[in-house]
Amino acid sequence: MSTRQPVHVLYGGAHLFRPDVVEKMGRLALRSLEECTLDELVEPAIAERVRAKLRTEPVEDLRIDFEDGYGIRPDDEEDRDAASAGRRFREAYDTRVLPPLTGIRLRSGWRRAERTMRLFLDAAGVAPAGFVITLAKVVSAREVERAAQAAPGIALEVMIETPEALRDAPAIVKAGPVVAAHLGPYDLTASLGVPAAAQSLAHPLCDFARHTMLMALAGTGVRISDGPTARLPVGTKDEVREAWRLHMANITHALSCGIHQGWDLHPAQLPARYAAVYRFYREHLAASAERLRNYRAQCEQATRVGQAFDDAATVRGLESFFARGVACGALDAWEAPV
Repeated sequence: MSTRQPVHVLYGGAHLFRPDVVEKMGRLALRSLEECTLDELVEPAIAERVRAKLRTEPVEDLRIDFEDGYGIRPDDEEDRDAASAGRRFREAYDTRVLPPLTGIRLRSGWRRAERTMRLFLDAAGVAPAGFVITLAKVVSAREVERAAQAAPGIALEVMIETPEALRDAPAIVKAGPVVAAHLGPYDLTASLGVPAAAQSLAHPLCDFARHTMLMALAGTGVRISDGPTARLPVGTKDEVREAWRLHMANITHALSCGIHQGWDLHPAQLPARYAAVYRFYREHLAASAERLRNYRAQCEQATRVGQAFDDAATVRGLESFFARGVACGALDAWEAPV
């Protein structure tokens, strides 16, 4: 299993999956940049980094979706789509066009979910490093145990989108080979009585859920992902730019909370994703580099740079900052202090 944490996961309906889907998503994302630039949102140098990323690695993590992105369909249709998606996945694997991380998301009803999983995996014949199975609407550890028994050796992700899952998150992730937990903000807030018009990633209950997940899963090695921005960047240039601005604000807020991954639902969200992430790392580059260099120069004793006091714990955070920044393309390797 890859230890890399992607900055996002892009969800797409299983019926739409093709071996060239990543290339297609990159083209569509670049087209959105041609039609509505990032000029008003980030510096030109960051915008150019975003373009380079979209040309070389537009998608870091891809989830072939048999849940919300697929919808409710007759069993025979889902059977065909599961097998077809598996065969196409194998074709993408053989031709080396898969993104670094991949997986499938199953619907919440286990009978149907297990059948879809088996049809997909049998047709694919391979579950490469970085492949995961995402379980939707988890409410108990038993669901994770059942999936782990049905797919031995394959990593799992859980969706934290119910109060029960949020409350019992530690037990849930310990029940199987869970590598990531994803916040499902809209199901969660809806289940707590928040009306649709008030549901958003900025709702106070979402911050409560983020903080609860961070505290509950600290030290487990389980990666945490934020949820999606529901407003898609489609329509007029002004509408696209406003959707990008909202998406970037949500991403920046998650980063400031210590959550380094989130969802994208549309290829036109990718420019805003990378723009927000790159801006975050570039803005903090100079100060972080100075603090890390000074700490190392003092033989790893606690040091102070200006008003910032650094000890071993904060330096681990600085080292993680550079590792993440280089991995996603926000920083160049030579910019990280050695």
